[in-house]
Amino acid sequence: MSRHVAIVTDSTAYLPQRTMERHGITSVPLTVVLGDQALEEGNEISTRSLAQALQKRRSVTTSRPSPQLFAETYRRIADSGATGIVSLHLSAELSGTYDAAVVAAREAPVPVRVVDTGMVAMALGFCALAAAEVAEAGGTVDEAVTAAEKRAAGTSAYFYVDTLEYLRRGGRIGAAQALLGSALAVKPLLQLSGGRIDLLEKVRTASKAIARLEELGAERAGSGSVDIAVHHLAAPDRASALADRLRSRVPGLADLHVSEVGAVIGAHTGPGLLGVVVSPR
Repeated sequence: MSRHVAIVTDSTAYLPQRTMERHGITSVPLTVVLGDQALEEGNEISTRSLAQALQKRRSVTTSRPSPQLFAETYRRIADSGATGIVSLHLSAELSGTYDAAVVAAREAPVPVRVVDTGMVAMALGFCALAAAEVAEAGGTVDEAVTAAEKRAAGTSAYFYVDTLEYLRRGGRIGAAQALLGSALAVKPLLQLSGGRIDLLEKVRTASKAIARLEELGAERAGSGSVDIAVHHLAAPDRASALADRLRSRVPGLADLHVSEVGAVIGAHTGPGLLGVVVSPR
């Protein structure tokens, strides 16, 4: 058995499976509740099924992993030879996942540092990758946590959604903000700030909103070495075109990831989501 620091995250990081395997990152799934069915994100529900359910106005909610699932994950990792675990999760302002991990960590057979990154989607994924790179180089738990926290502090995430209605339903944005967006028939741009999703700007048309999303991403990237992720839900052509434009505009681009978000984030944003995550190295 190898002795090492192991990295755990959750399914909302939306890291490609091959990337997790290459870096030895373990993901704990959140749950999507579709009607009376509880389905694990990434394993039991596809984004296509989710989008269809939302369009039919079926009841869709989400829930955190149980402390028991975290405990089982930590035990399995410890049995594989890990001497410590860094467990990095989406913002505690958006989910109880962090709290469930903290409960499980108290009884883990090896030391576990649970970190509320304040991030979500590849903003969280980049934090996990930063920690994994330190762990792979023989770094300690503290060093891996420091790398993840530094990455989180420099990372920005911006989102375009067709409507604020899904965020309102899930309690992720204020009802007054959602009502304002609907009343003015504007297209909202959102940002991740302080671990919460806040309304950043209101733009009159979808095309102008997406152009502004591109501008925000390019401005934030600057000219230094930077990783970018472009996310979408049921909008692959828009995402691909946006990624191509950012690729041509960002001189210090290191890695560019284009991926569809999973069912948990999709349940709160609805089809048509576009997101840009900018993470300086």
